[in-house]
Amino acid sequence: MKEEGTTECRKLWEKMESCTSLLFLGLVSMLSFVASNKVVSNEVAALTTFKEAVYEDPHLVLSNWNTLDSDPCDWNGVSCTATRDHVIKLNISGALLRGFLTPEFGKITYLQELILHGNNLIGIIPKELGMLTSLKVLDLGKNQLSGPIPPELGNLTQLVKINLQSNGLTGRLPPALGNLKYLQELRLDRNKLQGPVPAGGSSNFASNMHGMYASNANFTGFCRSSQLKVADFSYNFFVGSIPKCLEYLPRSSFHGNCLHLKDIKQRTSVQCAGASPAESHPVVKPKHHHVAEHVSKHQGTSKPAWLLALEIATGTMVGSLFLIAIVTAFQRCNKKSSIIIPWKKSSSDKENMAIYIDSEMLKDVMRYSRQELEVACEDFSNIIGSSPDSVVYKGTMKGGPEIAVISLCIKEENWTGHHELYFQREVVDLARLNHDNTGKLLGYCRESTPFTRMLVFDYASNGTLYEHLHCYGEGCQFSWTRRMKIIIGIARGLKYLHNEVEPPFTISELNSNSIYLTEDFSPKLVDFESWKSILERSEKNSGSISSQGAGNSLEARHLDTKGNVYAFAVLLLEIISGRPPYCKDKGYLVDWAREYLEVPDVMSNVVDPELKHFRDEELKVICEVVSLCINADPTARPSMRELCSMLETRIDTSISVDLKASSLAWAELALSS
Repeated sequence: MKEEGTTECRKLWEKMESCTSLLFLGLVSMLSFVASNKVVSNEVAALTTFKEAVYEDPHLVLSNWNTLDSDPCDWNGVSCTATRDHVIKLNISGALLRGFLTPEFGKITYLQELILHGNNLIGIIPKELGMLTSLKVLDLGKNQLSGPIPPELGNLTQLVKINLQSNGLTGRLPPALGNLKYLQELRLDRNKLQGPVPAGGSSNFASNMHGMYASNANFTGFCRSSQLKVADFSYNFFVGSIPKCLEYLPRSSFHGNCLHLKDIKQRTSVQCAGASPAESHPVVKPKHHHVAEHVSKHQGTSKPAWLLALEIATGTMVGSLFLIAIVTAFQRCNKKSSIIIPWKKSSSDKENMAIYIDSEMLKDVMRYSRQELEVACEDFSNIIGSSPDSVVYKGTMKGGPEIAVISLCIKEENWTGHHELYFQREVVDLARLNHDNTGKLLGYCRESTPFTRMLVFDYASNGTLYEHLHCYGEGCQFSWTRRMKIIIGIARGLKYLHNEVEPPFTISELNSNSIYLTEDFSPKLVDFESWKSILERSEKNSGSISSQGAGNSLEARHLDTKGNVYAFAVLLLEIISGRPPYCKDKGYLVDWAREYLEVPDVMSNVVDPELKHFRDEELKVICEVVSLCINADPTARPSMRELCSMLETRIDTSISVDLKASSLAWAELALSS
C-alpha cells in the first residue's frame, strides 16, 4: 500500500512539474512577444507617420497600411526579417506619392533598403536618416526634394548605393560622404548642387589607381571611397576641376556643370554666374552614432522541488504572471491604437512642428505674427470676403503693401497632424508661384495662442471679376477690349500654372470670384478656396473640388487641369454675356449658350445686351474656344498652352481698335491714365 501511495504521489508530482514547466515556457514566450512587439511598435509608428505625411496616393499603394494592425510585414512595399520582428526594407517606386519624408524614419533601426524612387515627395531629406546605420541602399531619385544633402548620411558606413538624381537639391556636397568606404554607386545628376566636388588627394597618383586612395589617411571626400564604380555628377552647378582620383569615371558624368574644362560640355557663363566659388569650406566632422547590438536571450532555469505544496504554489504564481502578461499585452495594443488614430497633437506640438521645406523655397515668404496682421487689418474688422471655411481680410502693412489675409475657420481641437501637413503643402505650393496673372503669397501665420493659421497675399485693389460683371449702375460696364484683355490674362495665368509649373497647379474653385483685378484691371488668379483641400480628409474621394461639373478628388488636385479648362470656358461665357454661371430662369450658363456657340447667325445672342460694340471675328474665336473646352470627354479638351495661343494670335487687345467705335473705350482710357 505504501508503494502504491508513493507511486501515485510521484505521478501527481510529475504532472504538476510538467504543468509548471509549460506555464513557465508560456510566460517566457509571452514576455518575448511583448518585448518584440515593443520594438516593432516603434517601427510601426514611424511607418504610420510617413503614411500620414503622404497627402496624395493616387494608386492607393498605402491603402492596406492599417494602423490597427501591429504587424507591418504584410503592408505594400514593406519587407521584414525572417522572424518578422523588424522592418528591413521599404520599396515603393513609381507610385506618385506626394508628401514629406519624416524624421521618424530614423527609428526603423534595422532598415537596410529605403527605396522611394519616382514619386512626388517634397521638402528636405531629414538628417535623421543618418541614424539608419544598417542601411545599404538609399534611393530617393526622381522626386521633388529640395535643400542640402545632410552631412549625417556620412554616418551610414554600410551604404553601397545612393541615388538622389532628378530632384531639386541645393548646397554643397558634404565631404562626410567620403566616409562611405563600401559605396559603389552614387547618382547625384540633375539637381542644383554647387561648389567643388569634395575629393581632395594627391595629384601624383594615376587615375586608374583610384582604389589605392582609401588607404591614405590624408585623403578626404570621395578619394577615400575605394569601391566607387559608378558616379554621376552631371547637370548641377559644380565648379573647379575633376579631381584626379575621379578621372577614371566617364566624361559624361561631369556634363552640364560649371567646371573649368574645355573638352566637356558645360553650362554657359550666364547660367554659372551664381554658382558658388571653387574654394571649399572647412570640413566639419560629423558626429557618429553608435547603435548597441540587439541581443535577445531566452533563458529558463528550474530547481527541483522538495515538497508538493511548493510546486503547487510555484505553478499558481507563474500562472498568475502569465495572465498578467496577457492583460498587459492587450492593454498595450489598445493604448497604441488610441494614440495612432486619429493623429492628434497638443497645441505646443502643433506650433513647434517643423515645416520640412527648404528655406531657399521660402526666401521671399515671411512668417508674420498674429499681432502684426491684427494691426494691419484693423483688429480684423476689415472683412472683404467669407465662406464657411475661411474669412478674407484687407490690410495694410506698416510702410508696406496692401494685403489680403485668409484666415482659417476651424477649432483648435479639430486640427490634426493631417491638417498641419496640408497647411504646409499649401505654403510650399503657393510659394513657388510667380507670375503677373497669379496671386503672390507674401507670407503665412502659425500660432497656437490663440490658434491661428493664415495665408497672406498681395492685394488686388479693384476687387473680384464677379463684382464688376454683375454690378449695376454707372461705371460697371466693361468695353469689349477690356473683356478680351481680362480673358487673355486669365489664359496666361492658367497656362503658367498648368504648363510652366512642375508639378502643375490647379485652382480649386475657378470662377469669377477667384479672379481679382489690379488697379489697371489686370486679372490675378487666387486660390482662396484652397482651405477646402486642407480641411478634407486624405482618404480616397473624401471630398470633391469641382469646376462646374468637372469634379476631382483631393489626391487629383494637381492633376485636374482638364477641370480648370472646363471652368475657363464658363468664365469666358460669363465675361462676354454678363450672366452668372447659374440662375433659376435660364439654368446653367453652358446649357443656355450651347445652341448659339456654333451657329454664326445667332452667335451674337451670347453677348451682353448692354455691350453695344464687339468684333464678330473675335466673338467667333471665343465661341470656338468655349466649344473645345466643354467637350464631354475631358481627355479631348485642349491644353491651356493651345488655348492661350489661339486667343493671343487671333484677338487684338490694343485699345486703338475700340476707340473709333466705342465711347466706353474712351472713358476706360481716361480712367486708366
